Amino acid sequence: MLVLATFTWAADKAKDEETLRNANNVLQAMLDANTVPVDLLAKTKCVLVLPGVKKFGFGVGGSGGRGPLLCRTGKNGTWSGPVMYTIGGVSAGFQVGGSSTDFVLLVMSQKGLDALMNGKMKLGNEATATAGPSGATSADVGSDILTYGRAKGLFAGVSLGGASLEADKDANQRLYGKEVSASDIAVKNTVTTPESGKPLATLLNSKTSGK
Repeated sequence: MLVLATFTWAADKAKDEETLRNANNVLQAMLDANTVPVDLLAKTKCVLVLPGVKKFGFGVGGSGGRGPLLCRTGKNGTWSGPVMYTIGGVSAGFQVGGSSTDFVLLVMSQKGLDALMNGKMKLGNEATATAGPSGATSADVGSDILTYGRAKGLFAGVSLGGASLEADKDANQRLYGKEVSASDIAVKNTVTTPESGKPLATLLNSKTSGK
């Protein structure tokens, strides 16, 4: 049941575009709050924004949600179009409170990027994942992926160890109008960014241009 819940969030393009808008709002809030300083964002290879991840069941339970990943591409470091990803198996993140939590993941290393491009991955296995520090400087953070969560309007570093991430192939096909891989979008940059994905790229470019 949890698997089905994770992968049936939306079956139409309008819902995909709504997810992108929500992700843009979450990322803007994170940047406005200066939860992640610009010098840390400038070192990030990719950013994954997961708005409104839901918790299912009682006790340990489970969870699911989805959102876009964008990566820096090319010599000038501009940001790619969005790749839609799903997340499942979140538990520790909900310690920040609430049954619906926004997550922002910063991919800091090539190992973390490769793990995301190679299919379904589990945080803490294929790549190390730690709660993102607030007020971090450009010093080495020592982790492949930094994770932040927001519930009840408050961002904080959270642990997402054990959560699984996988590219949402159906959503990506709807957004780009053809079957396309995560690598084609985020690494090779061989597709045109859809209009609904441009605000996220513009926001990131405005914060990292020339850095």
